[in-house]
Amino acid sequence: MKRHVLIYGILGGILVTLLQWSQYHFLVIEHAEALYVALIAAIFAALGIWLGIKLKGTRQKVLIREIPIPAPVQPTPFVPDESKRKDLDITRRELEILELIAQGLSNREIAGKLFVSENTVKTHCSRAFDKLGAARRTQAVQRSKELGLLP
Repeated sequence: MKRHVLIYGILGGILVTLLQWSQYHFLVIEHAEALYVALIAAIFAALGIWLGIKLKGTRQKVLIREIPIPAPVQPTPFVPDESKRKDLDITRRELEILELIAQGLSNREIAGKLFVSENTVKTHCSRAFDKLGAARRTQAVQRSKELGLLP
């Protein structure tokens, strides 16, 4: 604010010096209206600067603080319940086919992925369904998840 006041003071002093230097009476008579407008504009500019500084107030301080965040817990990988698998007498291949069924693959896609015939996949599916007591693929997947055989 002091800088603004100093600048306006210097400019005002220069203006007064120029007015006296260039025949003050002639300028006042010929350009009185323009001088009054310039004087009013300077007053309002000074008032606007002063009011802006008062209304703005003090600057807000921004505090930056680091907050430690605990590292995310790595989920433990799913391990099928081997004791349930053995109790139900489900083979590893039948469990593998159940996992692929849970992923939404068809019998043809499972056969292509495992390099076996489609009939072999159907046989493994029907045996697994019997051992789980399921009539449909969705029931078999749901029952396997309940027993802890699938994630």
